[in-house]
This record gives sequence, C-alpha cells and structure tokens, in this order.
Amino acid sequence: MLDASGMRTIFQTMILEIIKYGHPVLRKKGARIESITPEIKKLIADMFETMEENHGVGLAAQQVGVAKQLTVIDVRAVTDRPSTLEFDGHPADVEVIMPLVLINPEITPVGPPMTGGEGCLSFPEIFAEITRPGVVDVKALDAKGQPIAFRCGGLLARAVQHETDHLHGLLFIDRMDKKTKAELQPELDELQAKTKAELQAK
Repeated sequence: MLDASGMRTIFQTMILEIIKYGHPVLRKKGARIESITPEIKKLIADMFETMEENHGVGLAAQQVGVAKQLTVIDVRAVTDRPSTLEFDGHPADVEVIMPLVLINPEITPVGPPMTGGEGCLSFPEIFAEITRPGVVDVKALDAKGQPIAFRCGGLLARAVQHETDHLHGLLFIDRMDKKTKAELQPELDELQAKTKAELQAK
C-alpha cells in the first residue's frame, strides 16, 4: 500500500485550501481518473498532507477544489471508533491498507443501516448523526492504479461512504434527517453566505 511519508520525500508537498460549503465545486461530480499521472501523484501527496494538518480521517478531491474521483483516508488516529476489514471473506488488520487511496471507487452496501456521528472538513464545527449501511464492499484503484477490493465496517465504512459521496457531489447534509438539518440550518446558512462572500471578494 501507499507509504504516505515516502510520497512526501518524492514530492515537495503543500497544504491545500479546504473548500467550504457554499463553493460550487462541492456539488460537482468528479471526473474518472484514467491514468496515474505525476499530477495525480502530487495531488494525492498534497491531499494527505492537508488532511493530516486539519486532523481529518478522509478528504475528497472536491474538498481541495478538484472535481476528480479521488479520495484519501486514514482512520488510524481514531481509537474510540473501531473499523473492520476483510479481503475475500478473511478478516484483516485495518492498518494494512492505511493510509488508503481510492480512485474511481464503487461501493455496494452489504450491512444493515447504522447511525453514527459525522463531521466534515468542509463544514467546520458542524456535526450530526448520520445513518448509513454499517458494512460495504469497496472496489477501486489504488495510488498505483492497481485494482483493490475489500469489505469494511465501522468507522472505515462510514469514512469511505462519506468521501465517495463527495466524489458524486453529495454532502453529509443530504443524508441528515429533516429535524437535524432544520436545527442546523442557521449555521449552514451562515457558512454558505460566508463562503460565497469570500468567493465574490476574490
């Protein structure tokens, strides 16, 4: 799997701006990635650096202003929300695929719905309980463009679904129940207005 620290020795990485709610790129469906170019490799390295700097467990390309089917995930820092991993029906240690790069991911729900807390780097200080399938099958390409397939549960399943939603222009507010979203609407409106004002000022 990808050695993120190794990539940072290859590329001089930079911390990218996190795109906030209200920016139109968050609603764009990402283009499929057909080849692993030097630009894509650099983007992956920059996204890991950005995610770590902002203490996130996942980051999608749209969140740094790039509408492509690419996300990076690393759940190792979260110790109070376990994850599960299987390859071909055999349990595996989640550490073996961390840090994780998913390119053009496809997700198939296989477990019953589970409700859990979610936040999003594009929605600072906004958190909510979101219901998603508790276990999913994942197919994607890795950082080298090689096919990977696994089944995951727990926090990893939630992170994979949250980030894959981003790649299709979907946000976690779209998964909230009506009551929760109504309660958060003033904060969402304020964030959206602030983001749009900053865009107009550029």
